[in-house]
Amino acid sequence: MALSKHVNADHLIQKSHDKHATHGEFAAEQAQEATYSYGSRYGTNPVPKYRISSKGVSADAAYQIIHDELSLDGSTVLNLASFVHTWMPPQADKLVHENITKNLIDTDEYPATQIIHTRCISILADVWHAPSSKQAIGTATTGSSEAIQLGGLAMKKIWQAKRKAAGKSIHEPGPNIVMGANAQVALEKFARYFDVECRLVPISVQSKYRLDPKEAIKYVDENTIGVFVILGSTYTGHYEPVKEISDLLDEYEAKTGNSVPIHVDAASGGFIAPFAHPKLLWDFKLPRVVSINTSGHKFGLSYVGVGWVVWRDKAHLPKDLIFELHYLGSVEYSFSLNFSRPAAPIIAQYFNLLHLGFEGYREVALDDLKNARLLSRALENTGYYTVLSDVHRSVGAVGGKGIDTHDVEAYEPGLPVVAFRFSDEFQQKNPEVEQKWIQTLLRAKGWIVPNYELAPDLQQVQILRVVIRENVTEVLLDKLIADIVEITEELASKASSEHALNVLGQMHGARKKHEHKTSTFDAGEGSEASGTYARSC
Repeated sequence: MALSKHVNADHLIQKSHDKHATHGEFAAEQAQEATYSYGSRYGTNPVPKYRISSKGVSADAAYQIIHDELSLDGSTVLNLASFVHTWMPPQADKLVHENITKNLIDTDEYPATQIIHTRCISILADVWHAPSSKQAIGTATTGSSEAIQLGGLAMKKIWQAKRKAAGKSIHEPGPNIVMGANAQVALEKFARYFDVECRLVPISVQSKYRLDPKEAIKYVDENTIGVFVILGSTYTGHYEPVKEISDLLDEYEAKTGNSVPIHVDAASGGFIAPFAHPKLLWDFKLPRVVSINTSGHKFGLSYVGVGWVVWRDKAHLPKDLIFELHYLGSVEYSFSLNFSRPAAPIIAQYFNLLHLGFEGYREVALDDLKNARLLSRALENTGYYTVLSDVHRSVGAVGGKGIDTHDVEAYEPGLPVVAFRFSDEFQQKNPEVEQKWIQTLLRAKGWIVPNYELAPDLQQVQILRVVIRENVTEVLLDKLIADIVEITEELASKASSEHALNVLGQMHGARKKHEHKTSTFDAGEGSEASGTYARSC
């Protein structure tokens, strides 16, 4: 049992304060306050933690208090767990700061901003080969999660209209949507929040830890509103085969008469595939793809807060999802879940599109993939690790050694993501070494590298994952590789003090995952677990 289960930290601090009064109520009040050590420099009195103070502090003091507390966060540069972009050039920072007060929804007040918003949609529609980029229909969102909800809602509404036109029920048995068990939580949220049956297709090693098209088609019927296909699995970075799924749905429609559309969740791949893998068929070139979403704040290289969803044409966005708003003296049209939203991230996105152009995005994507291959090869060459992602392998390869060639077309298309685990040989030689300690000890050196289970049917397999973003340079990777090797060898060496962690882990059994103390929910208060990221709490 962990020591923290026996000791209440707040109570411990309360008892350890200097006692200026013996009254118990005053001592209890102290536990709800934070005292900062700047004394008369900022003139700060104790600040309440959980209620608003009767009198505020100076702006300088407030800044320093919050600045110091946030220093406990991890470094954004060393956060290799996240797909979210963390760096932009100073000129972009300046634009963001200049426009940080603008609300995108105020189209009449900020017409130039709305024009930029529309241009971004047209540019993405063109990059994704929509039939007409000038007539493209889409919207900015707060991220891919909102964009996925909108794409799914459009498919649901179209399915309902078809059912009603055919005189069929939209309630019994109701709509369903098909996706791989490797789906990111946002896809499952759509199904749960909007009353659509979620049909999760199991993954396997043979399917490359992603949706298997031949298995997916077995889950499709006349009540299927669509298939979510992921261009870049968050687990391993694999692209799901959009073209293969599209072909199978063509065959299904020829046999049954049921037309099932595809929404491509290109949260990460939407800004990688067009530039690094231009020959790959996945976008609006396939008539069955009716909508695509992406995250501008991932490989779109913008700051967090911007996603995009684009439909191939107006026919695939039902009119009853579009609201005509008479607001602030003008008529506006809205089809987003949010109303107000910051305009600055959209402006940052346009900066990138303007500044980088096609060749700039291609250079960044190819450099990221080159660094992903470097890390993949280095890990495999240690003999300690097996790499599950395939961007360093030849096209079509399933496992095995990677290749080394200057021909970028020879490599398997995928995200610049490296998913890896202990090799079978290493585990056999060191059965007491637990992979979770790699995450823990890397964090002690500043690196944030997650260790987690694969999707259902392979959840017994734990993987470590590194996302290679633009600012994860080769110099950083040199140090990361050295640290991973050092930590792995220390854990395996019985003469090392770090080897004692293995003994400690066995004594305490399976260690529960860290739960954030800031949550107001407890285990059992959420929905039933499906096996994906969306576990019940």
